[in-house]
Amino acid sequence: MSDNLHNNNPEGTSAAENHAGPVRIMPSRFRLTPITLGIIALTVLVYLFQVLSENLLGYDLPAFIFAKINEYILRGEVWRLITPVLLHGSVMHILSNMYALFIIGPGIERNFGRVRFLALYLLAGLLGNTFSFLFTSAPSLGASTSIFGLIAAQAIFIYRNRRMFGQAARPMLSNIMVIIFINLMIGFVPGIDYWGHLGGLTGGLIFTWFAGPVFEGMNTLFGTALTEKKEVGLNFVVMGEIALAIVLVVLKFMFQ
Repeated sequence: MSDNLHNNNPEGTSAAENHAGPVRIMPSRFRLTPITLGIIALTVLVYLFQVLSENLLGYDLPAFIFAKINEYILRGEVWRLITPVLLHGSVMHILSNMYALFIIGPGIERNFGRVRFLALYLLAGLLGNTFSFLFTSAPSLGASTSIFGLIAAQAIFIYRNRRMFGQAARPMLSNIMVIIFINLMIGFVPGIDYWGHLGGLTGGLIFTWFAGPVFEGMNTLFGTALTEKKEVGLNFVVMGEIALAIVLVVLKFMFQ
């Protein structure tokens, strides 16, 4: 969760991105997911540095420099709209977020491809922190802006590929909707950044609807195979979400 702050493809793309031929909708679970594992490792390293700085300096230096703090963003420190995804406020905070990423991240990375997965994670974090910047003055940090984006991406991916999932699609979507609802309700608990969660959810939804993989059947000599339909380009969606974040931030600057 995002807490309010108080104290074998070398190019890194999916098969569908590299080849015009058939791909599987559910790639092997044993294929490595280096982006997910890399994000977890980097986040843990940053948290260890947070703990070390508290012990040596008496305060959390990374949080002081990189947390979402509206006052400093309004002074021009706009990197604080993305860097909070690497910060956490406690051991339980980072454990819960990294566990969620470890559970849902690999499946999404395998189906989306490494580049698209990383773009999804970062853009969900960006939109989440932008919403938080707009609608709440409380400082915040945490990876759950991105985690909520992944949950939304999973739901949209299943919905848009529901024919491929068959009868399993409806219960899968129902389970995800329940998870989203429960977590949004938890967001109303004091100290939880509800707007960050909602923004991350929105970022993941927009990204996956326009840039997420949609598979279709293709008849071959060996039977029916799955290929990814080519729709809106990834670059267009990435630039669109960045532009949306910029517009929202500029409005905040204008009407602060």
